[in-house]
Amino acid sequence: MARKFFVGGNFKMNGTKESIKSIIKNLNEAKLDPNVEVVIAPSHIFLPIAVDAVTASNVAVAAQNVSNKPNGAHTGEVSVSQLKDIGVNWTITGHSERRAAGESDEEVALKTKAAIDGGLSVIWCCGESLEEREAGKTVEVVEKQLAALAEKVSGDDWKKIVIAYEPIWAIGTGKVATTEQAQEVHAAIRKWLRTNVSDSVADETRILYGGSVTAKNCKDLAKQEDIDGFLVGGASLKPEFVDIINSNQ
Repeated sequence: MARKFFVGGNFKMNGTKESIKSIIKNLNEAKLDPNVEVVIAPSHIFLPIAVDAVTASNVAVAAQNVSNKPNGAHTGEVSVSQLKDIGVNWTITGHSERRAAGESDEEVALKTKAAIDGGLSVIWCCGESLEEREAGKTVEVVEKQLAALAEKVSGDDWKKIVIAYEPIWAIGTGKVATTEQAQEVHAAIRKWLRTNVSDSVADETRILYGGSVTAKNCKDLAKQEDIDGFLVGGASLKPEFVDIINSNQ
């Protein structure tokens, strides 16, 4: 069974009420490939606005982060149940910018498990730094991150996970992994899933590429066997996001 193409838009700490509404209006009115699943992730404070504004049938809303704790005395955090309460059904976990701020592999895995247990689907991020790539440790780093995830999730949990491979050195830098570099890591991730989880999880899990994806490079990347879509940063704030969504046509 073919994996459904998936494009996520991570707005990061950008936007205003009006700009978020404008981006979503553009998506609602655009001719989006109906065979692509689209998920957009604005800042927490704009999530209710986004949920109310989205009318396109294949566009959903995600949080950029979530707590692994239930409701309670956790100042500044947002719980899984709170996201569900406002109509959000997705979250990103483990984005490199949060890992760089101190989130461990285990903490990312715990957040992912909490999200799934609470009814959210997850875009789980992994990737290596420039130093790790230059040292030839890319696959080693990604496999370590995967191993931490696999310690916390199992069985049908995997059906709720989309993996996003993001080479940290290519995020927001304008640099991009070559199609060959990206495909190589995506294939390694799928191989790890096959060896350490199951054939079905390896075959069914969608693996996205994230790292300065633009309208110019997305079509070549989309042609790669193990690239099932994109997690887009800055370009998701621009009209070209529609071209990236439609890049698999």
